[in-house]
Amino acid sequence: MRILIIEDEQKTAVYLRKGLTESGFVADIAHEGDEGLFLATTREYDLIILDVMLPERDGWSIIAEIRQRGKQTHVLFLTARDSVRDRVMGLELGADDYLVKPFSFSELLARVRAILRRGPTRQPEILRIADLEINLLRHKAIRSGQHLDLTPKEFALLSLMTQRAGEVLSRTLIAEQVWDMNFDSDTNVVDVAIRRLRRKLDDPFEKKLIHTIRGVGYVLEER
Repeated sequence: MRILIIEDEQKTAVYLRKGLTESGFVADIAHEGDEGLFLATTREYDLIILDVMLPERDGWSIIAEIRQRGKQTHVLFLTARDSVRDRVMGLELGADDYLVKPFSFSELLARVRAILRRGPTRQPEILRIADLEINLLRHKAIRSGQHLDLTPKEFALLSLMTQRAGEVLSRTLIAEQVWDMNFDSDTNVVDVAIRRLRRKLDDPFEKKLIHTIRGVGYVLEER
């Protein structure tokens, strides 16, 4: 899942991205209001974490513009403005939740997961293919009743492949979605990650789920 952080305090933004990345999300950062609005309206995100007080354009006008353009992306306000009036305004403008700084990351993460379980863009919490079961919000993967000990990146990779099961995914697409980067086709970061994931997902089991499509990419499917 992809999250946009619109936050002008650099330390806060980096802290949020680090925590969210470790929790299996891909996160982009915008430090100014205009940049945040551009990203929010030109790219697809599952959730936006939005500050109110920003350079160029404040959070109120950003969410108003997002909703005016018909985008229903989930929005969580994260701001130092803690009056009842501000909270009410944020929710009435179309935010899904409102959290006041200073904040606990564990609470923010719980609220993010709660938001992603509801609303028009809600995805299934549990995905299954063959004997594999993935809980997207709890970041757990089980195969044949055995818990898979995956790193955050391995879980993000497996989640992407499971959500698009049966679809051949190119190395470039995987790199963009999991590592948030573009890279030269000679780079083997994806191949290395696939090998490591296979050791945990496929090697201990008779039936293999990850398949290589030579010259194209990889697909997760039951054969």
